[in-house]
Amino acid sequence: MARVSLKNLDKFYGSTQILHGIDLQIQDGEFTVLVGPSGCGKSTTLRIIAGLEEASGGDVYIGDVRVNDIEPKNRDIAMVFQNYALYPHMNVYENMAFGLRLRKYSEKEIDTRVQEAAEILSVQDYLYRRPKELSGGQRQRVAVGRAIVRKPSVFLFDEPLSNLDAKLRVQMRTEIKKLHARLQTTMVYVTHDQVEAMTMGDRIVVMKDGHIMQAAEPLAIYEKPQNHFVGSFIGSPAMNFFEVEVQDSSLVNEKFVLPIEDMHSEMLKSFNGQTIQIGIRPEHFSIQDTQNSISAELEVSELMGNESFLYCTTGKDTFIARVPDNTPLKTGTELRLFAEPESYYFFELESGKRIV
Repeated sequence: MARVSLKNLDKFYGSTQILHGIDLQIQDGEFTVLVGPSGCGKSTTLRIIAGLEEASGGDVYIGDVRVNDIEPKNRDIAMVFQNYALYPHMNVYENMAFGLRLRKYSEKEIDTRVQEAAEILSVQDYLYRRPKELSGGQRQRVAVGRAIVRKPSVFLFDEPLSNLDAKLRVQMRTEIKKLHARLQTTMVYVTHDQVEAMTMGDRIVVMKDGHIMQAAEPLAIYEKPQNHFVGSFIGSPAMNFFEVEVQDSSLVNEKFVLPIEDMHSEMLKSFNGQTIQIGIRPEHFSIQDTQNSISAELEVSELMGNESFLYCTTGKDTFIARVPDNTPLKTGTELRLFAEPESYYFFELESGKRIV
């Protein structure tokens, strides 16, 4: 096992900068998830760790060793790709054994490692099938098994579940977490799916445009987003945002006015007369006709079984309320929606930084 350290990492493709001074410490045995939208630099970061891409600046350490100039095969890492990357002419056993044979392991050691990995991943019955005879989930297990037999210091996963159907993704998420608990090896996992990030990671690194926006434990990311982007990206459905002007003791929107509670007055005092954003998560809304509720028109109601997602508009703002109610509501219904002031988040309008 080993920690991974990225120090002031830059990456350019021509004149286009993809990574901007990435600093990240991944602890020994930690399951770290890099998450963000397409093009944010997360896969590039992973490929630089693996040695498949060369950094334009900065350093990569695995353990205490600077690996910038070390070949990928000598970095003691194993990578699982999105497209499985299995050899179609080899059966499962041969695919899992191939890397060990290149490293001149004995046939006895190879067989022991392959059988152990096959048992861990429950692919014993497929060892002599070829990849074309396997389902997507089975192929992914084999790809993970090929990494396991190496017994590397660091596992790297590049969106390994994106080709699987929804049910199988949930199952494989569980399997990979169980694998981490069993092996206790450092794992770095890339995904664009924030649900995967929240459910799998010991720590989440949220990226945007080649920058780290926030790195913290999942609950801290969810409850204490440092900026507008993290608040909007983490959460399903996403956080709602409303522009309000701070006016003495009130937050004024074109369609509603909310009082500034004592708990927020000191924090917002320096923003008097300015426009800021207030963030409210969908699950913090309830249907209540109170003095401090927001009047809205229902556009769409999605019945989820034990709850409903209400897509609403108020003035120029659209937002979602997630309410524990399965009563169907008609489009065009006028609603009054209330959220406790304790659930409010405040963000600067221009910078997007959270006001705390």
